[in-house]
Amino acid sequence: MTQLTGNERAAYVQNMFTRIASRYDLMNRLMTGFQDVRWRRQVIKLARLNAKSRLLDLGTGTGDLAREAIAQVPGLKVAAADFTHEMMRVGAQTVGPLDFSTADALRLPFKDATFDAVVSGFLMRNVVDAHKALQEQYRVLKTGGRIVILDTTRPKKNLLSPFIWLHMHVIIPTLGGLLSGVREAYTYLPDSTEGFLTAEKLAAHLAAAGFKAVNFKRLMFGTIAIHWAEK
Repeated sequence: MTQLTGNERAAYVQNMFTRIASRYDLMNRLMTGFQDVRWRRQVIKLARLNAKSRLLDLGTGTGDLAREAIAQVPGLKVAAADFTHEMMRVGAQTVGPLDFSTADALRLPFKDATFDAVVSGFLMRNVVDAHKALQEQYRVLKTGGRIVILDTTRPKKNLLSPFIWLHMHVIIPTLGGLLSGVREAYTYLPDSTEGFLTAEKLAAHLAAAGFKAVNFKRLMFGTIAIHWAEK
């Protein structure tokens, strides 16, 4: 799959998430030892929201980040956008309604300077053009607005590398196959992580897109990173 580009890759990713939507949240919890819940809390705190803010949760999936934002800041206005309808449908059925909308990360259906913050969870490694996706997020942010990105990242080589490889290439595909019946979706995860930008390169892309005060931190033995920056 990693050799696919452009529209072919976009279609593959959309189809894959449609097939695993019903087990997506459960697999996230199991793969991360429930740490993804804590990471999402950090993402929303880094967005620096208040009750008057407008937030875009891009690549919202089932709406985990959007709901965390509303839990932290009651009364917050949130747009939850994704290009996989089934993920949003599952989110609406299992946890409750949100203001879901269909959106392509490379052509956002929002006016310039609409949002005070844009957040995403495990979106950026799936887009076919990371720079364009960042430009679009920059465009819809107000001046002074913040972007916060949670995603996998290629870990640096260390003593834990063999165990990380085993977890990503054996345990995750096996568990994902058993729970979802779609093993290939969970071979996509390590493949897309290893083919994605390093945390340092994603930070450089943020700067190239015009963002200032770019920062990031690694989590979970260097396999996860949170990036944040300002317009």
